[in-house]
Amino acid sequence: MKKETLLTGDRPTGKLHIGHYIGSLKNRVTLQNSELYNSYIMIADQQALTDNARNPEKIRNNLIEVALDYLSVGINPSKSTIFIQSQIPELNELTMHYLNLVTVARLERNPTVKSEIKERNFNMSIPAGFMIYPVSQAADITAFKANIVPVGEDQLPMIEQTREIVRSFNNIYKEDVLVEPRAILPKEGLGRLPGIDGKAKMSKSLNNAIYLSDEPDVIKNKVMSMYTDPNHIRVEDPGTIENNTVFIYLDAFCNEIDKLQEMKMHYQRGGLGDVKVKKYLNEIIQAELEPIRNRRKEYEKNLDYVYEVLKEGSNNARKITSNTLRDVRNAIGIEYFK
Repeated sequence: MKKETLLTGDRPTGKLHIGHYIGSLKNRVTLQNSELYNSYIMIADQQALTDNARNPEKIRNNLIEVALDYLSVGINPSKSTIFIQSQIPELNELTMHYLNLVTVARLERNPTVKSEIKERNFNMSIPAGFMIYPVSQAADITAFKANIVPVGEDQLPMIEQTREIVRSFNNIYKEDVLVEPRAILPKEGLGRLPGIDGKAKMSKSLNNAIYLSDEPDVIKNKVMSMYTDPNHIRVEDPGTIENNTVFIYLDAFCNEIDKLQEMKMHYQRGGLGDVKVKKYLNEIIQAELEPIRNRRKEYEKNLDYVYEVLKEGSNNARKITSNTLRDVRNAIGIEYFK
């Protein structure tokens, strides 16, 4: 059976946290080990520079942190090609060709772009590179002729824009050169984890994240400080599990389904304190993250190997993207000196 091609990745703006792990990293390992896919995993440093151009050190420093997190969760370089976006110059030329097929108005209507512009408080000072990053993302996907892209629901508009570009290109140049990708969403209940403060997003800037590399005492302190039901004041009070951060995390991490269900019922009828629930959550998260943290420490001792993985992965990725660019240039008719 022919393997499908999968592309995914992360912006290197900080160490990866358990939200990344539950939302995507854990599933990437499962997909790579299924041997049904050719997996390409991108560290999107150019995309990160669209809103960090004046602080490139942040991106350079965090690039290796993301690579360490990848390897420590079990992404295997012999099964997944890990590469750095900026080391693939073909992506830039593809972006240029695709920009001619997209209007400014269409970019401005992209719900994901609108949301992220508001989140970053750009107002009218929007970097042009940031505005066009859906087109850059389309180049990333189509360069590998990826037909599978694991994303969260908030990224679906980006995939749809890529599909539009693919259809436009193939229609205009009368060649089925590009492949329309389809999105794979996380399993129900395994989407974005809220921050430990109960806010919708876990992030470094909000200081509300548990990182994969956090030490045990740091994890414990963060878990014990987590937001719960504000009306569950006394142990005997009935508690609410809906939108209760601790129970959201338990749903994501706990494999003891019957025990968790019993705990939920106990909490709802009263008689179960938040401290006891948090201690249980701490035990589960510690057990999940300990082997990841230990592997990371081993890779930290051999950074030359990590850089070699990135270099080799980027070189292998270029072999694929150069073929796609050749096909695109041939379809447009700009290979003048064949």
